[in-house]
Amino acid sequence: MMTTVTKKDFVDRIAEKTGLKRGDVKVTVQLFLDGMIDELANGNRLEFRDFGVFEVRERASRVAQNPKTLEQVVVPARKAVRFKVGRLMRERIVVSDANTATAAAH
Repeated sequence: MMTTVTKKDFVDRIAEKTGLKRGDVKVTVQLFLDGMIDELANGNRLEFRDFGVFEVRERASRVAQNPKTLEQVVVPARKAVRFKVGRLMRERIVVSDANTATAAAH
């Protein structure tokens, strides 16, 4: 079962593990997130070794179809954030999911 972890939950867990004050951890986490947004907004690529890479990609405009009316609609070009999984995350999440699925099938 999947649960949602909020920023507050995450901050509480880090504060508990490190022994740092919750307020200090909250400020640090928010500065980190704000920094990521600023870097991506400036067109920079963020690479965290073994974790993954965040980058902004331009999505071309395209013609789509409204499924209810079947009317053709032009979807304008836009920017989108892309995340590419790093080695450590892939090993801990993707590979472990595959192993769990294989074990459940047998």
